[in-house]
Amino acid sequence: MRSPPLLLLWDVDGTLIDNGGVSKEAYSLAYELLTGAAPRHPVITGGQTDPAILRSLLARHGVQAPRNLFDLVSNIMPRALEPLIPRLRAVGGALPGAREAIDRFISEGGVVQSVLTGNVAQNARSKLLAFGLHDGIDFDVGGFGSDSETRATLVGVAQRRAAGKYGATFDSSNTVLVGDTPRDIEAGRVGGARAVAVASGDYDVACLCEAGAEAVVHDLRCTEDLVMAVTSVVANLPST
Repeated sequence: MRSPPLLLLWDVDGTLIDNGGVSKEAYSLAYELLTGAAPRHPVITGGQTDPAILRSLLARHGVQAPRNLFDLVSNIMPRALEPLIPRLRAVGGALPGAREAIDRFISEGGVVQSVLTGNVAQNARSKLLAFGLHDGIDFDVGGFGSDSETRATLVGVAQRRAAGKYGATFDSSNTVLVGDTPRDIEAGRVGGARAVAVASGDYDVACLCEAGAEAVVHDLRCTEDLVMAVTSVVANLPST
């Protein structure tokens, strides 16, 4: 492994996989587990963490979130997603080029690949496992919605975990976050990572550039463009 290694943090939904709307079904089931009633209002995700999504959903129903909501989410969200995994496999899928992109960075050497996602840890693993995208991803050093309700905080969580496991320092000079939403980009910029965007979700290239992405690729099928983007944002650090 090269020194220092590169920490590459993938977003999950909309970047590596299309969940086919199953994630929103899981949040609805989680709401029902929390309240005993089905939600009347739609689930709003948009790159938020699981605790933040459920807190918002509760608030829009006029329901006071339990004081221990954050702790409850790590148990409730896997319970909500697990029965939906067959449906996830049926209506969702790995986004085109996702497996090839992960494999390409494996072949590069010196790259630690993990995830930075609003999903709780167990659900992030379950979603990638469902589509064979878990190989090459080190879940031990990721940042998850079960770590913090604030997405930007997860960058530091992942960096500290990676430092502990690999004995290297990880900061904005060698950490790249790849995501598909403005919140992903914000998390990278605020949290201490370079931000590369993939226009494979609900936001186009222009929107992602306006949000502050340092590089944008159309989708993961552009493997060499992605490698070049990741390499360039690390190499072209601003002068201090």
